[in-house]
Amino acid sequence: MQFLSPLYAIFLLCVIGVYWSARSTWLRSWLIFLASLVFYASLQAQYIPLLLVATVINYWLGRAMGVPPDWRIEDWQFAQADWNQRRLRVLCAGIFLNVLLLVGFKYVPFVFGTIGEILDIPTIQQTANWTDIHLIAPFGLSFFCFECIAYLVDVYRGAPAAQGFLDFAAYKLFFAKLISGPITRYHPFVGQIQAVQAPQMPQITEGLWLIACGAIKKGLVADRLNVLVNLSFDNIQRAGSADLWLAIIAYGFQLYLDFSGYVDVARGSALLLGIKLPENFNFPYLTTSLADFWRRWHMTLGDWLRNYLYFPLGGSRRGLFRTCLNLLIVMTIAGIWHGAAWGFLAWGVIHGIGLAIHRLNVAIAKQFTWISAAWSSLPGMLVAWALTQSLVFISWIFFRLPNVDSALKVVERLWGYSADVQYAQKVYTEAVGLNPPQIVMILSAIALIMVFAYLLQRSLKLNLTWHLKLLLVPLCWYVVWQLAPEAGTQYIYFDF
Repeated sequence: MQFLSPLYAIFLLCVIGVYWSARSTWLRSWLIFLASLVFYASLQAQYIPLLLVATVINYWLGRAMGVPPDWRIEDWQFAQADWNQRRLRVLCAGIFLNVLLLVGFKYVPFVFGTIGEILDIPTIQQTANWTDIHLIAPFGLSFFCFECIAYLVDVYRGAPAAQGFLDFAAYKLFFAKLISGPITRYHPFVGQIQAVQAPQMPQITEGLWLIACGAIKKGLVADRLNVLVNLSFDNIQRAGSADLWLAIIAYGFQLYLDFSGYVDVARGSALLLGIKLPENFNFPYLTTSLADFWRRWHMTLGDWLRNYLYFPLGGSRRGLFRTCLNLLIVMTIAGIWHGAAWGFLAWGVIHGIGLAIHRLNVAIAKQFTWISAAWSSLPGMLVAWALTQSLVFISWIFFRLPNVDSALKVVERLWGYSADVQYAQKVYTEAVGLNPPQIVMILSAIALIMVFAYLLQRSLKLNLTWHLKLLLVPLCWYVVWQLAPEAGTQYIYFDF
């Protein structure tokens, strides 16, 4: 059941109707829980028992950490110390189990394959190949495990543990965010369910508008760009340097529109149920530093990385060298989180090095005011934007081609190569139906729309009224229905 499908529309309408007919929070939580199981069963029914067992274990671990110390012990200091040690052991066990679940499904073939290749042991390599073919990871496993770890850490830090399994299960399995986020914390989510009120017309309109925007981004734009991106990266040796640059920019836009389109539909669906999920994107391609990019790209992942990795490692409190090292460690883990391949690792390392360089630049600028003034000037901001986005888009090569050899071939051919004679005919004329100048114009139009939307929403604080949005929603859906490709592609972040 894909988001942009008639089946999902029927499913969502049925859930909304029954949800608002229920009189109690308990019934609504039950509905979310059961509807989420139905939604996931339409994708991978075989993994429902696994998700339920993982949900039960994390719920039980949270309850175990939430048990207060035994104050009947006369030596209260001993009781406090014993309680803290017990909670720490439970937390470590919970983190270990969630990481083990993630590693077991996503990284075993990669680890076996790497060991077999290094030691030249065919048996291990064959095992890795067999495992890679037969062991299919559950959709949304990375998001599921990260949310569980965040919940356990929050409880360890003093937040109350879930008192009822139903509330926790409804939070963990909520269908709108289950597959690709946004990563959501337990306590704000459950607080909304317990205090939910029937949405008013502006809220209903906003939910429908978000779904319509997500459909436009994914169905009308991202899926169209997918044709060019796939053909270009599948024919690296035949593509010229200009063709590869065009494909890299197209992929950057495709990835952003595909993922942010998913989040828009997820947030819109949740809003129709009276639940507000966190935003995940805030015009990341208009940022002038890599640090700001990560504050505005996949924002819930960035928040997770800061709160549950960067700060525990010491953050920026232990000197400049340790700060840069922490940034490199965190982004390396972020790369590995996206997938078991050297390309994702390289992508994370590139961003880690970029963040470390940015932090060094900030430290130097504090010592020399003229450097800070130069970066703050209009030419300086344009240079900073160009450097930031160049690094972001070039690093997407390793994200799109996790096989490092293929990614390096693209990097090698970025300058001075001409396309094969038949490349333009096969790709642009027959498959895409547009020539390179026309594609450049379309990509430029997408960029200008982003700038225009940013100026209206963020700088001028202008937004469409809910009345106008309500009028535009049917038009958006009709346009997608008429112009979107017949066979839509799967969301890119389903693989993560």
